[in-house]
Amino acid sequence: MKIVICGMSGFVGSALHEYLLQRSDTIVGLSIRTDTSVEKIVEAIDNADVVINLSGANILGRWSDSYKNILRQSRLESTDKLAAAIVACSNPPSTFINASAVGIYDGDHQHTEASELFANDFLATLVMDWEKAAMAAQKTRVCVMRFGVVLGKDGGAMQKMLPPFKMGLGGKMGDGTQMVSWIHLDDLVRACAFLIDHANLNGVVNFTAPHPLSNASQTKIIGNVLHRPTFFTLPAWLVRLAFGEGSSVMLDSKEVYPEKLLKNGFEFLYPSFEEALRQIVSRD
Repeated sequence: MKIVICGMSGFVGSALHEYLLQRSDTIVGLSIRTDTSVEKIVEAIDNADVVINLSGANILGRWSDSYKNILRQSRLESTDKLAAAIVACSNPPSTFINASAVGIYDGDHQHTEASELFANDFLATLVMDWEKAAMAAQKTRVCVMRFGVVLGKDGGAMQKMLPPFKMGLGGKMGDGTQMVSWIHLDDLVRACAFLIDHANLNGVVNFTAPHPLSNASQTKIIGNVLHRPTFFTLPAWLVRLAFGEGSSVMLDSKEVYPEKLLKNGFEFLYPSFEEALRQIVSRD
């Protein structure tokens, strides 16, 4: 297949690129800037089989007003242009796969793809607008991948989480009761390929492991696997002081299940957090 990837240089994009190359797919990287015209994008994607959009600034950080604008623009601009280009293609790709996030869901319920119990905050609104932009690609099958916290060795959340734990300074965030929905990077890229190969799947697909867990349980497992104490607690007020509104990514509960993937036969390599963590730290 000819697959065009927008956002190929990032943590997820580079891993996906490598995985798809191993399947002997033809991969084309596409960079969309503010001055990139829809016509130029049409030239790049016309006659492609699949377009995958992973563009977006890092959601982990302090959300100043200016950074909120960056978060929105980096996601919506590329998605708007890709959707418009797909509609304008004479031979459009058969599949458009767009990144999304479990941040759309509220923190009070369990969620499958059927859930419409959404949060009422900046991140949820951003995700709703992002998915709406993707769904405008009317000529093709559209899938939106609602990512949980992505875990891998060379980037993502583990790159920030593990160092303090290795020094014996790790601990839970806030009261630790918040649920964490996560996915190992290897399962994420395999699930993306699974979407490509299963034309019956469309719309929202949760990209989370089948066993979410509380931050306190996560902390305990990290301590056990690394053989380090986990006495320290990072108070919620300190997280909010450091990250402002962006602290919601770390403190808000998200209990999300990958019902569509499981019902369609996808098998996770790392269904439990401990299995995922042991694989990640074993590479050391």
